Amino acid sequence: MLNPKGILVTGSHRSGSTWVGKMLSLSSSIGYIHEPFNIERRRFGICRAKFQHWFFYVTEENESTFYQPIKDTLDLNYSFKEDIKQIKSLKDIGCSLRDYIKFSHYQISRVRPLLKDPLALFSAEWLASRFNMNVIVLIRHPAAFAGSLKIKDWTFPFSHFLEQPLLMRDHLEPFEAEIKDYTKREYPVIDQAILLWKIVHYVIAKYKKNHKDWLLIRHEDISRNSSYFFNTIFNNLNIEFTHKIQNKIEKYTAIEKPRKPLLIRRRNLEIKRNSRANIYSWKSRLSASEIKTIRTNVEDISSLFYSDEDWE
Repeated sequence: MLNPKGILVTGSHRSGSTWVGKMLSLSSSIGYIHEPFNIERRRFGICRAKFQHWFFYVTEENESTFYQPIKDTLDLNYSFKEDIKQIKSLKDIGCSLRDYIKFSHYQISRVRPLLKDPLALFSAEWLASRFNMNVIVLIRHPAAFAGSLKIKDWTFPFSHFLEQPLLMRDHLEPFEAEIKDYTKREYPVIDQAILLWKIVHYVIAKYKKNHKDWLLIRHEDISRNSSYFFNTIFNNLNIEFTHKIQNKIEKYTAIEKPRKPLLIRRRNLEIKRNSRANIYSWKSRLSASEIKTIRTNVEDISSLFYSDEDWE
């Protein structure tokens, strides 16, 4: 089965990729696929590929194991047989049936597959080349990224980069010494966030230079003017931006006073948020010294995306 041109929504994690992916999937012409590159996936019906590392790098040199599973995913072929192997509870059975029905509906409707996955960032060129996908790359302010990781206390196993020699060779060689150092002992979350932000956005800067047809969008810009930027994205992807879709987007991103300042509701990845309040949440999450440390250490890369006023 041949589907219309697929869409990849990627970028750094905590950059709003789920938000953008779900808003695009408000269109009945879009079939949403959630994070096949996530190594913590419990079921493999949606995608049979099994990735060994976070931010796994697929290129022509190692694609033999991954090409057909990813093709099947983008062709919206659900492997119920593969999923059965992972079933451990009635809940798993229900989830598998739900996904099978959803993918069957996608196939019947001949929708465009939308693969939402920040962890596919380093494989974006391969995905775009092999499967002729439209690519959206989301960018996040370094302080906002660090603040988000600090709140969640998310650390990162930098050994996952070193264990991918093709990735180190093609993209991350300038960071090799730092990465090795970060595998020898546990650095504070803020320090880890700084290095991870630099690595991710260094690669995004390369994409910005080499792929003029890709959409690179700052999370903050969409948050400030959601209707305008989503209208632009929909038009760029040749998806009809109806009044119904516009009204739903405005509802999900409305300025209001939620009980929780950033996240109002999250259910089945359906997100409603105070998007403008989210822009500067890092100012309350980080100390002045942390903000200074972050800016000093990322300036050489962050200046490609953010000006002085973005730090005020």
